[in-house]
Amino acid sequence: MAEKNSWSDFFRTLSGPRAAFLALVLAGGYYLWTEHQAHLLSAFPYLILLLCPLMHLFMHHDHGGGHHKDEETHKGETH
Repeated sequence: MAEKNSWSDFFRTLSGPRAAFLALVLAGGYYLWTEHQAHLLSAFPYLILLLCPLMHLFMHHDHGGGHHKDEETHKGETH
């Protein structure tokens, strides 16, 4: 089985509008960093605090809603 070259696939799909969008995002990011560095760095602690509840919401979906397998096997039993 031949290995795929991920970089060549990346550059093959990066043409036309996608390349223009990437250039716009990079230029905008550079502008934000150079012109508004003090504002961005002062907001950083608040962004970390905002990240905590967002991570809690989006990363706990695999836990099954708090139900444990033992609870399902012991339905109807009283302790």
